[in-house]
Amino acid sequence: MYIMKRLFIPLVALVVVIIAFQACKKTETPSRKTINVRGFFSLTGNWSSLGITSRAAIELAADDINTYLTNKISGFRLAVSVSDTKLETDRAKTFFTEAKNDKISFIIGPQSSAEVAAIKPLSDTSDIIVVSQSSTAGSLAIAGDNIFRFCPSDRIEGAAMAATIARDGIKGLVTIAREDAGNIGLQNSTGAAFTAKGGQIAAITPYSVTLTDYSAVVASIKDQLNTLIATYGAGKVGIYLASFDEGTEIFKLAAADPVLSSVKWFGGDGVTLSTAFLGDATVAGFVMKTGFFAPSFGLPVATEAKWKPVAARIKAKTGTEPDAFALVAYDAMWTIAYTIEANNGSTDGFAKLKALFVEQANKYNGIVGSEALDAAGDRANGTYDYFSIVKEGNSYVWKLVGKSGG
Repeated sequence: MYIMKRLFIPLVALVVVIIAFQACKKTETPSRKTINVRGFFSLTGNWSSLGITSRAAIELAADDINTYLTNKISGFRLAVSVSDTKLETDRAKTFFTEAKNDKISFIIGPQSSAEVAAIKPLSDTSDIIVVSQSSTAGSLAIAGDNIFRFCPSDRIEGAAMAATIARDGIKGLVTIAREDAGNIGLQNSTGAAFTAKGGQIAAITPYSVTLTDYSAVVASIKDQLNTLIATYGAGKVGIYLASFDEGTEIFKLAAADPVLSSVKWFGGDGVTLSTAFLGDATVAGFVMKTGFFAPSFGLPVATEAKWKPVAARIKAKTGTEPDAFALVAYDAMWTIAYTIEANNGSTDGFAKLKALFVEQANKYNGIVGSEALDAAGDRANGTYDYFSIVKEGNSYVWKLVGKSGG
């Protein structure tokens, strides 16, 4: 009897250990494959306000997506990494090659059309889906390539701006742009739409991206402006500038000229919400004096309950109010997640992956609304919010001042 008891106790202990081991196996979290999404954003160069908010957007999206995937006991999770392109085409090309070597399947960005154009030859021969949140150049609206744009093209923005400028009573418009694909596209599309409405355009040759002294550019603007003033009067003419942060240097020079300070100015989306325009009292004062405003891809009222909390989280993380371009980067991450999920948690089979991406985009309503794509892979429609600068206490801030069609 004593021997049986001695044998029984270790046997019971062994059974308990086996049961506990099996229970642990049942509750273990299944191993998950990590899929990295690469962001190409300007963090320290031109248009860094958008780059910084876009980075925050995809980081927050990854957190939200991974919570969703965990709850579904999915076999993959997303991680993000960001390359600082500084809005420079050579850096964008170098980073694309690095992404290809790293077996990256999805890139969000680059921001500018010039960067997108630079990486397009590389993209055409790579199995990487590129999703730009803010490239607008109509020249990049190409069906069948691997580049998708989650914002409307310059054709839509140009038409909206031209209609608004015409409603402001402007008959003659001087247009000038930075020499890159996106801003030239905005200059051309806005000019063409304004001309179609019966207005007169004086288009100035775009200035070089390497220019540091803008005095000759400002002199050319004034020459063309005086010609239009002679025809229509100062109250019926204006100036349209498609630029990035370097527009502040043009404004500093223009602020010292009584003629250039006496007419209305308008801008392209490359300056909207830029912190560079808030940091100089002369620039901010010029914006307010001339009634300058610039568009951002519009945030729909219908989905405000979705995008507003995300925008608040981005602002808390960066200190900067995000625009729709940054928020569609959040949506792009979700579309990528749904695409991988539809592909059984894999990024294999590029042709199928690409087809699934289009399918998911066309049926997904994100925080910024429908992502339906046109034949060229660009967002099929959109409205625009107009922003200008106001002074609040001792600080200058960007404020919503109107909407296209409104």
